[in-house]
Amino acid sequence: MSCVTVAVPVLNGGSRLAAVLDAVCAQQVDRDVELLVCDSGSTDGSVRVARERGARLLEIARTSFQHGATRNLLMEQAAGEHVAFLTQDARPADATWLETLLSGFSEAVDVGLVFGPYRALPGASATTARELSEWFASLAPDGRARVDRLSAGEAQEGDGPAPGALLGARGFFTDANGCVSKAAWREVPFRAIPYAEDQQLAVDMLRAGFAKVYVPGAVVEHSHEYSAWRRVQRCFDEWRALREVYGFVEPLTVTTLRDRVLAPAKADVRWARERGATPVALAALTARATLHHAARTAGAALGSRHERLPESVRRGLSLESRATFAAADRDNGERA
Repeated sequence: MSCVTVAVPVLNGGSRLAAVLDAVCAQQVDRDVELLVCDSGSTDGSVRVARERGARLLEIARTSFQHGATRNLLMEQAAGEHVAFLTQDARPADATWLETLLSGFSEAVDVGLVFGPYRALPGASATTARELSEWFASLAPDGRARVDRLSAGEAQEGDGPAPGALLGARGFFTDANGCVSKAAWREVPFRAIPYAEDQQLAVDMLRAGFAKVYVPGAVVEHSHEYSAWRRVQRCFDEWRALREVYGFVEPLTVTTLRDRVLAPAKADVRWARERGATPVALAALTARATLHHAARTAGAALGSRHERLPESVRRGLSLESRATFAAADRDNGERA
């Protein structure tokens, strides 16, 4: 019988990690399942939690962890020819998650990547719930699997279109809920870059001739809530990555406030009103949503212009304290 590996990088996964691993162990799938965990120096009992659930454990120093390189290590060590990645706080929503995710590889013979959506955690803010729901719904409005690949004409253009042409739904992939074909990975591995390794892998796979599939039914519960400052930092990292992977620069004009702050804040309030929020709750949401989108816009504008900032400022603005990773950045620039 063939094997599939579920791989999870971990650092102090807390109580959420146990729920994630329990959900993996409960999967109903017609294959042997290997649970593979790479721990990078947890001090909260995460190693014990993983071992108790039968995981094969890799242990590395905390300073050795890097998003791209560590996932390459998991790919190398995985027994399965398909490797489904989760993060330590992304819990499969039901017992058919893995089987549904794997079904994406039957959409075509050249599929290298398959991924599914996030659903906001119970109690998540209206802003977070709406953003996740609407984004993933936009990837497959008809509810059917979506297949992306380069057209024959694009494939004839040297290495394919510029990365910027793949920005958005066409090039999106997430390894918080995504599966990688080991055969495709042997040709196109993760880049050893500090952020957005999943987005970069999708661009590289598409340009190498592989297809990417989105499966709406392969759901995980995964969301985060941040303070305004941490939202600035998170978006600084994300939009810096968008600049590095796709060459995208967030617009900074007079209409930005309307399009990036006021309009989505109104959409959040409308979303909550349609779901029965009280007038008092809506008033509070208006303030929180406006602050959320203002922080997001500020982080996006700064992140996509990161090269203009001093290294100390970049480090302070980065949620991961990222300043400069010269070797990784150089490799990213040469291959993008």
